[in-house]
Amino acid sequence: MKCISLSDMRSENSHQLSVISCQSVKIKRLFAVFLLFTVYCLLSTEFCYAELIDRVVAFVDDRAITMLELEEHYRDAVKLRPDIKKEEVLNTMINRALLLREAKKLRIEAASKDAIIQEYIELKLKTVIRITEEDMRDFYEKNRSEFGNIEFDDVRDKIENYLIEKEVNERLKKHIEELRSGAYIKIQL
Repeated sequence: MKCISLSDMRSENSHQLSVISCQSVKIKRLFAVFLLFTVYCLLSTEFCYAELIDRVVAFVDDRAITMLELEEHYRDAVKLRPDIKKEEVLNTMINRALLLREAKKLRIEAASKDAIIQEYIELKLKTVIRITEEDMRDFYEKNRSEFGNIEFDDVRDKIENYLIEKEVNERLKKHIEELRSGAYIKIQL
């Protein structure tokens, strides 16, 4: 058994206290450095920043329409019609998505989305439209002043094309309403 004097115990305790004190200072310094680095990262845009790149403005079934897509289509539409609203452009985009979905079901393929939609309309709507000779003559007679001295036979093809396009537009509007009623559409504009 070893005898330790009171003075030895004091020196040993002071040594332990100085080691603990030294470690405590190191921990405090390390904590201060960590705290300064964290504050620097939070305030510095070089290291830590968040930026909203894009957001979803609408869902059509499982397809999302983003703000960037809407802005791009809106810029194009404004060139053609300066008074158009973003909501109109978004509704057009939704309608196109629905028509493309239906065309995909029929496995219609073409070089562009516009061509796919046109082919779908031709196949689904235009092929069933029949304009009779009587319909064309009625239109000619009702609008005789518009034609002036031009005979019916000279404008027959133009009248037929006009009446077909008018009927296609009416049927397309109804068809899109049906597609919209059966689709999940959520607008978050």
